[in-house]
Formats: sequence, structure tokens, C-alpha cells
Amino acid sequence: MIITVTLNPAVDKVMVIKNFKAGSVNRASEIMVEAGGKGINVSKTISSLGGISKAFGILAGQGGSFIENSLDILKIEHEFLYVAGETRTNVKISDPINNIVTDINEPGPVVSKEVIEKLSQELFENMNKDDVLVLTGSTPQGVDKDIYKLWIETAKTAGIRCILDADGELLKNGIEAGPYLVKPNIHEIERLYQTQTKNMDEVIELAKRLLVKGTEMAAVSCGEKGAVFVTNSWVAVAEGIKTTVKSTVGAGDAMVAALSYGVHEKLEPEEMIKLAVACGTATVMIYGNQPSEADINSLKEQVNIIFLYK
Repeated sequence: MIITVTLNPAVDKVMVIKNFKAGSVNRASEIMVEAGGKGINVSKTISSLGGISKAFGILAGQGGSFIENSLDILKIEHEFLYVAGETRTNVKISDPINNIVTDINEPGPVVSKEVIEKLSQELFENMNKDDVLVLTGSTPQGVDKDIYKLWIETAKTAGIRCILDADGELLKNGIEAGPYLVKPNIHEIERLYQTQTKNMDEVIELAKRLLVKGTEMAAVSCGEKGAVFVTNSWVAVAEGIKTTVKSTVGAGDAMVAALSYGVHEKLEPEEMIKLAVACGTATVMIYGNQPSEADINSLKEQVNIIFLYK
């Protein structure tokens, strides 16, 4: 099974506002409210692919109940711990006129070390060596930035493969434990190594640095330019698919879902890469965070990959 962890879930509220202007009265033409948070988004896309996952995480208040009910409707297995406070609401303002998406993200509730310890216990009691553990997204207030590193180390001891998608200190600390696969986007990897890339060759060189501590694959998403995939045996550049971008919410999560599904199902590299790019592209074509199976299958045939063998 694929296990996803969302320490800082959210109710995602997407508002479509044409020609959005800050400091003015704006009226939404469309509104969509969905269960969100990166790990939850991963589980939702895995469901679209026909895979099975179990979502773990921390919830609070009415927003937490909304997320659980949403996952029940989608028939996604889940196990959450509740804390005091309220699950955050993240507002995404999509402006189709100016092709701009504005994110307003709340901080979420404070989580104690005792809750993290309990979640950790429940998490690893439910896993075996054939599972894939997906650690992704931000952490709530009160949680140490080495949490993913500690969980990756614990999982590796049990022979469990881990996929890491994080930013800042969570990414920096996490890669020290050598997760099986790391998937930053271009901005995250540039921040990690404090540099600016000018072309795909430079992106590839940065991605290779992610393999130093034992990571077997690094995938770097580069928006409309496509993505780079690096292992110790080969490098692949997947070109981006031209499409109309409605919202970027969940696009990176959809790629993580495809990669985790590919690792779990032992897909060939080419098939896994095509699936990852298709899932990411299918997500930006909609205002929600769960791409459709039909869109994914259609886009897979349009993915062009250039393999470079070492």
C-alpha cells in the first residue's frame, strides 16, 4: 500500500476571479471547496490512477470533519489524530484573465510533541516493507523541522521506501537521511542550493546532488518547461505539454502521486515519467486538485522524453 502523511492539511477554497485586483472589491465567478493538503492531494490522485493508499495526518475542528467526510465519499482509507483548534483554510484566487494564481495560506493549529509521537507510533504500526511512505508538505506549529528525516531513517531501517516532497529545512534535513525518491520543484531546489539555474543542464547538475546521501531518484518539476529525472544510471528530460493553465493547486502533488504509484507498482522508468508529467499537466487544466483518469490517459501519449544514459 501507499501511505501518505499530511501533517498540515487544509480545506482548499479555490475562487475564480477574472481580472483580480488587490485593494478592490472582487467578485468570484466560480468557487470550489475541497479537502486539501499535499499528502491528501497525493492520495486523491492515486485514487484516480486506480491505486490504493491510506492517508494519515492531523486534523482539527469543523474543517477536519469536512476533510474526513470528503475522503469517505472518495473511498480513500484514512487515519487522523485530532487536536484543539481548527484545520486551516487555504484560499486560492485564480485569475484567468491575467493568468495569475494568488495563494493565501493559513498557519493551522499548534501540534504538540506528544501528538507527533502518537502519530508516529500509529504510522509505523500500520506499515510493512512492501509499502511506500510519502512524506510531503509543510509542518504545523510546534513540529520540529527534522521530523521527515527521523521518519525516513525509521522507515529505511524497516526496509520501507520513502518519497520526500518538501521545502526549506524539511527538504534540507530530509535528504540527509537518503529517501528513496525526492521531488522538489525548480524553486525549491534553487533555494536549497542557493543558486539560480539558467538551463536544463544546470537543473540536472543540481538534481544529481540530491543523490549523494543514497537517494535513488530525484525528480525536479520545472513548470511549463517540463521535468528532470535523475538516477545513478540515467537522466531523463521530459518536455512540458502546452495547455491552458487554470490552477496550479495540487500539480506537484499529482506528480508525486504518479511517482509513488510507479514505485509501488514497479513501472518501467519511461511509463512512470509519462504518468508523472501527465498527472501534473492534467491537474493544472482544472480548478480542483484531483485530475481525471481520462485526462491523464490522454496526456500520457503526448509526453516526449529524452533519455541520457551515463
